[in-house]
This record gives sequence, C-alpha cells and structure tokens, in this order.
Amino acid sequence: MSETGKFILGDKTVEMPVKHGSIGPAVADIAKLYSQTGMFTYDPGFTSTASCESKITYIDGDEGILLHRGYPIEQLAENGDFLETCYLLLYGELPTAAQKADFDYRITRHTMIHEQMAKFFSGFRRDAHPMAVMVASVGALSAFYHDSTDISDPQQRVIATMRIIAKMPTMAAMAYKYNVGQPFIYPKNDLDYTSNFLRMCFAVPCEEYKVNPILSRALDRIFILHADHEQNASTSTVRLAGSSGANPFACIAAGIACLWGPAHGGANEAALKMLSEIGSVENIPKYIAKAKDKNDPFRLMGFGHRVYKNYDPRAKIMAKTCHEVLGELGIKDDPLLDVAVELERIALHDEYFVEKKLYPNIDFYSGITLKAMGFPVSMFTVLFALARTVGWIAQWKEMIEDPSQKIGRPRQLYTGAPQRDYVKIGSR
Repeated sequence: MSETGKFILGDKTVEMPVKHGSIGPAVADIAKLYSQTGMFTYDPGFTSTASCESKITYIDGDEGILLHRGYPIEQLAENGDFLETCYLLLYGELPTAAQKADFDYRITRHTMIHEQMAKFFSGFRRDAHPMAVMVASVGALSAFYHDSTDISDPQQRVIATMRIIAKMPTMAAMAYKYNVGQPFIYPKNDLDYTSNFLRMCFAVPCEEYKVNPILSRALDRIFILHADHEQNASTSTVRLAGSSGANPFACIAAGIACLWGPAHGGANEAALKMLSEIGSVENIPKYIAKAKDKNDPFRLMGFGHRVYKNYDPRAKIMAKTCHEVLGELGIKDDPLLDVAVELERIALHDEYFVEKKLYPNIDFYSGITLKAMGFPVSMFTVLFALARTVGWIAQWKEMIEDPSQKIGRPRQLYTGAPQRDYVKIGSR
C-alpha cells in the first residue's frame, strides 16, 4: 500500500508520496510541490533534503554506523584492502578471487600517465600547493585521454573509471615530488596499489627504496576509511557537475576543488595545527576552558562531526592505525600524540563534551599518522582526494546510469531588489 504525506497551505492540501529506503529515514517526494502550489522549500545546506537515490553508502550518525554496500566500514578496513573496497563501491558486491585478480591487474596497468603530462607539471610555480596542482592536472586528463570522455558509451565509462582510480596515486605522487623538487618516480607493476604510491612518493633515483609493509598496510587502511561518505559536499559537487553531462575527469577535478575547503578535506590539517598550538599536556586545561567559552573564537578541531552524533566509527580504526605507525617508527614520546590522547580522554569523560556529543573524529588521528609517515601538511588533503576518488567515480557512475537523473538546478529564496527601471547615468 502506497503511503502519502500532506502539505497544507491555506485552504489547499497537496499530497506527497512517501518513499522508504532499505534502511534510514523515509523521504517526502516534493518534486511536484512547485507545480501544484507555486512554492519552493527552503533548506540551506540541503541538510534535510535527499538529493538522489543511492545504493552505495549509508550513514547512521546517531548510532555511529557507516556501511559501504551494506558492509560495516570496520570489517572492510580490518579484513580487506583498498582495491577490494573500490570494487565493492563500483559494482555492489565483494569480488571473487578471480574478479579481484582481474581488477587489480587492470588498475595496475593503468597507473602510468601520458608522458606529456610531465611537461604540463613544469608549468606550475615550484612552490605551488599540491592541491592546486591536483585540481588542474586531473582536469587536464580529459585533454590527454579523448577516447574515454563520451559518457553515453558504457565502455568508455569503464575505461575512464579504471584510468581515474589508477592514475590518481601517480598524479598525487607527482604533485608531491614537484613540490619538494625531486624527480618523478614511475610506477612499478610488481607492487600493490598503496606500496606503489609510497614508493613513488619517497623513492629517489640514487638509492633503492624498500616499502615498509606495516606503513603500507596502515595507509591502505586510511584509504579505505576515506573511500566514500555518502552525499557530502565534494560528492554532491561531482554529482552536480556530472548531471550536466561533463566528462568524468572534469567532474573529479570539481570534487577535488570542493574537497580543498578547510571545512571539508582540510579538517585533519586543522586538527594537527591545533595540537601544535596546544603544545603540551600541561596547556590542555587552558584550551579546554577556551573551547567552552562561547565568547572565545578558539575551537577544538577534530571533535564532533556534521553527520555523526556518536563516536565516528572510522576514528576507532584510525586511532589503532596511528599507534601502529608510531610504534613501527619508534615514535614513543611524541608530544602531539600525548596531547591527542589526553584530549581524547577528556572528551570521552568531560560532561560538556559528552552532553554535546563532541567525540573525536577521524581527522583527530589521521593528521598525526600522516605526519609520522613523512607527508607534509600540504599533502594531507591530496591523500584524502586520492582515497575519495573511488567514491566520487562510483557516485558519478550510479548517477549516469540512473534513468531518472536530471541536471541539477537548486532553487532560491530571492531577497534582492524587485523589478525596477533603468535610470540613465546623468540622472542618477
């Protein structure tokens, strides 16, 4: 039996279909609201608006649940690898051994980029921010791979998907190498996805580089934790760009540009800077008092989340990964870690934090972990973009294949001047 809701405006009543997902809140279908009432809805930030129907990722912020195609993020991060998660997000099911081997093979053999791209990089200033380089270079892929930009061709969509996932670590490593003034390192087909990326970042031609398997596994887990996160700002940007028919390389570049914002992808960088500002455990009480003072502009970064009103499920795995990395590297007395651990203890027990549900989130520990691995702060969001690329392309693919998708066209509440007549300059 179909269910409907009612919108009452004066003496007019409009019935709206109610749609139910497999889990999560139901939604009221307001698609015909304007045609029937002449009214729009007003929802800044779209926080109460479902912009699409999706089968990829589900979040229950109140319960602290994150599912990819129904699988809890904790299980994927503990038991699988990043490319397995990529396959799951793209195709809806975990791969068989044969499917996984084939997928890994195809990704590995798409990791090289067109040699002319190296010349493209030389056009940037030597101190260009790596995210600026990524926005430009990923968008430029459409100028080098014309044979996979026709989104109406399913085969070209498959090729574009493989290319974007495979080439993103190569380009991220090139952005890093360019920033530090070192020569580019080509990918190697005998290494797995994450080990290959670490080698491209930290190897130099004058000596042999040996990948640390513990660091590689830790970074691979970080990639899994960041692979997709439902309809966040950058994913919505990719979908909106894609709704116009833009090629996938341009859509992913748009997502990277959105991710660059400090309120989105830059949160782990902000958390690390905050820990550095606090400096030592002795200073924590002063900063806790500042955080509780409504008149003080200081904010504790890395606590709370726009969606999660419980402990971020990714933060638990990230905390464990952080300790593994610091232990492997012999970093036992890191003052930033000491501050982080004490802040976490306070946040989980202090009445103020518990009442407001300001639990540590994934950004709280990821910045410390990446710093320990040797990545500069400017690369943190690049690594986020690398991981999130598969989520973006899966969401883009789903949107393109949805027969009901339309070009995005949000409405507005206009509060400017009403219609008025032009006045010639001499009479103003």
